[in-house]
Amino acid sequence: MVSQILFIVLTLAAVAWFSYNVKKVIRNIRLGKPANRDDQPKKRLMTMLKVAFGQTKMFFRPVPAVLHLIVYAGFVIINLEVLEIMIDGIFGSHRVFGGLGIFYNFLIGSFELLALGVWLGCAIFLIRRNIIRLKRFSGVEMTSWPKSDANYILITEILLMSAFLLMNAADAKLQSLGAAHYISAGAFPVSQYLTGLLPDTEVSLVAIERGCWWFHIIGIFGFLNYLPYSKHFHILFAFPNTYFSNLEPKGEFTNMLSVTNEVKAMLDPSFTPPEGEVGRFGAKDVNDLSWVNLMNAYTCTECGRCTSVCPANITGKLLSPRKIMMDTRDRLEEVGKNIDKTGNGFDDGKSLIDTYISREEIWACTSCNACTQACPINIDPLAIIIELRRFAVMEESQSPASINAMLGNIENNGAPWKYSPADRFNWAKES
Repeated sequence: MVSQILFIVLTLAAVAWFSYNVKKVIRNIRLGKPANRDDQPKKRLMTMLKVAFGQTKMFFRPVPAVLHLIVYAGFVIINLEVLEIMIDGIFGSHRVFGGLGIFYNFLIGSFELLALGVWLGCAIFLIRRNIIRLKRFSGVEMTSWPKSDANYILITEILLMSAFLLMNAADAKLQSLGAAHYISAGAFPVSQYLTGLLPDTEVSLVAIERGCWWFHIIGIFGFLNYLPYSKHFHILFAFPNTYFSNLEPKGEFTNMLSVTNEVKAMLDPSFTPPEGEVGRFGAKDVNDLSWVNLMNAYTCTECGRCTSVCPANITGKLLSPRKIMMDTRDRLEEVGKNIDKTGNGFDDGKSLIDTYISREEIWACTSCNACTQACPINIDPLAIIIELRRFAVMEESQSPASINAMLGNIENNGAPWKYSPADRFNWAKES
């Protein structure tokens, strides 16, 4: 009964703490401006199934795509066994589904093969990051914490899979010894090769089996509650992020509500903007962005695919689309902590632009959409860059000299060039 009570208390505490942190993340996302992403539900559902579930955009890089699919599918499917662990932990039973016979043997055998695949996949990912040191895993934004974060998760998954296989190995040996409470159930195609490493005494085997059982479930609870603090939140957010992703043609600008309201006010002096709508042009801080932009920031996997294809970054400019997303998330977290401490309305004197993202970064962007195309879960860094640019130009009248010259030419000549409209076709005249 003591172990059952302890298990229930741990389960409730883990679920409660996870729910508390998720509520704060959702609160932070809701600080963003409204965005209509309720249209075309069938197309959105198909996008989510194809991109998030099917991971189709991952396969532009086949090797990491296959490894990621094995790790992702294996970890998710293996954790179906958590249902059995939960029932066993609450009621004090052991392998409660063992009565399913051959089907149960098939499940456990499949779980073991997947566990081996996850173990190998994570080991290869660790080698790619820390020994081979692939270029896209580096950058000014990839400080010690982002690098450590990825390693922590990979090491945790290796430990969880090791505990799972060692638990099964000890269980199989206890079954062969006819130990009480250890019913004959399950097939062990992988862990059977570990039994020779285990002691032969029943007491030691029970200690190993129970220790690995507790380590496995506590590890899962710990992993669950680590997610809100980690880039690996994309495990959950990838699905809503792809569902609510932009379905319009890439490069198509949205109308600014603040500009629309200004035009309406000019045409109709009696027009009053809806209550609560801020008339700011573009975005100075995270609360000026849409909730979709903010969800994008929380969903970023920091994989670096966006930055690796960015022409500005490739040519040595300061811009890194991955940094744009990481900075947005960091600033949003900071704003959320300010709200927790002082409530809404607190001004810490900081902003997303200048404090986190420099002017040089946003003006280095060519608006080519290579980053949005490369992202495996449809994150859109360009949308944030455009909003920051809009603020710089329309609120502060601050932009590079070349941009100012172009805007002046458009205003005066109706074209980006300095030539008069009357001289536009001089090139076609006969010499």
